[in-house]
Amino acid sequence: MEFIGLNEVNSSFIILENSNAAYDEIVEIKVNGHKKLGKVVQIEQDKTIIQVFGNNDDVSLNNTKIKFTGQPMKMKLSDEILGRVFNGMGQPIDGLNEIYEECRRNINGSSINPVSRTYPKNYIQTGISAIDGLTTLIRGQKLPIFSGNGLPHDQLAAQIIRQATLGINSNEKFGIVFAAMGVKYDVADFFKKTFEESGAIERVAMFLNLANDSVAERIITPRLALTAAEYLAYEKNMHILVVLTDMTAYAEALREISSSKGEIPSRKGYPGYLYSELASLFERAGIVRGTSGSVTQIPILTMPNDDITHPIPDLTGYITEGQIVLDRSLSQKDIYPPINILPSLSRLMKDGIGKDFTREDHQDLANQIFSAYAHVNDVRALASVIGEDELNELDKSYIKFGKFFEQYYLGQGKFENRSIIETIDLGWKILGLLPKSELDRVSTKILDKYYQPTSESDF
Repeated sequence: MEFIGLNEVNSSFIILENSNAAYDEIVEIKVNGHKKLGKVVQIEQDKTIIQVFGNNDDVSLNNTKIKFTGQPMKMKLSDEILGRVFNGMGQPIDGLNEIYEECRRNINGSSINPVSRTYPKNYIQTGISAIDGLTTLIRGQKLPIFSGNGLPHDQLAAQIIRQATLGINSNEKFGIVFAAMGVKYDVADFFKKTFEESGAIERVAMFLNLANDSVAERIITPRLALTAAEYLAYEKNMHILVVLTDMTAYAEALREISSSKGEIPSRKGYPGYLYSELASLFERAGIVRGTSGSVTQIPILTMPNDDITHPIPDLTGYITEGQIVLDRSLSQKDIYPPINILPSLSRLMKDGIGKDFTREDHQDLANQIFSAYAHVNDVRALASVIGEDELNELDKSYIKFGKFFEQYYLGQGKFENRSIIETIDLGWKILGLLPKSELDRVSTKILDKYYQPTSESDF
């Protein structure tokens, strides 16, 4: 059914009466021969409120035709989406042909029955020691990166996408879906050039929503990416890693739309349904029984003022299985990636590492590094009071361990790709700076097999 004329135009919304529409229904809007899309976002008695995708300046009350499609937004899908670049509405922007569609899927997805979920196991190798060794990413997991303005989360995301594999001995199919929301043109260009130059673009489907694009599109972009990931995982039996950046831009788009609709705000002006909106994205990660694929998520968010208690990281932490925290003080020391391991954790790590997956000593090694590095901070606090020269020999060895751990284990080149075995061996090499008697988180059998004393000259 087609309607001619509107009752009201308000910001990016248009309002129609007596339309008999459905919530989330896609609407075709024709203005002066041009076509654009919109979505029904609210129905109040006899009023239908439609969110317009894109610019709303040319819309007027009399010259606009509205056609209700009777369907939610759907996406064209085939395995041809890998190696392609799309805008925030899922339209190709790489100058190539349209996607040959095998099927279309509702971008809102459908809930995964908890009974049909399989517990995540086995790991994804990123080539980054601080992640692989200490906060291991498990297939089917959702593991966010908490960053801040000015920290190198974009470079870290690009490095993960370039280097990620299922491990040395795996012959399973692997792909990556990358979605950027509200990014500047130079950042989008950085990602495209990085993937093209490294050859990673062949296994990546990119969705780019730029900062000057509509905020309504920003809400659509991650749903398109996750729909693509689910198709590749559950119908093409691939293991898919989804990288979403920046979830803060997504949350701010929700806040802007909520404010335009006149909804009552919650904490810091965000809508009260921010938690459920984030959950509707993050809970689309997982492994479904009966399929051999998986969807793993790395959402990236920037914490305003580096505040980890801000609503966005706070709510994200409730939904996801751990977090990787970037630290400004480490970045100021010129350590890349500046991952602070103490507030970082991967809750599913223990189930995807060890004898059958990485190596038998992996868990003990990680436990010991966490314990030793926590003690380093205590010793540094003491040294700031009494001076480093007044420390005893044991405390000085911890100071040395902390320095070498940050420089050689956390720190690595932006194009340095370490295997999981190289990461584990490097961890033992740095632990060798400490006396054997201090390694009390490692079983005697493992300690006797892998511990070797080291000195500064070994690095």
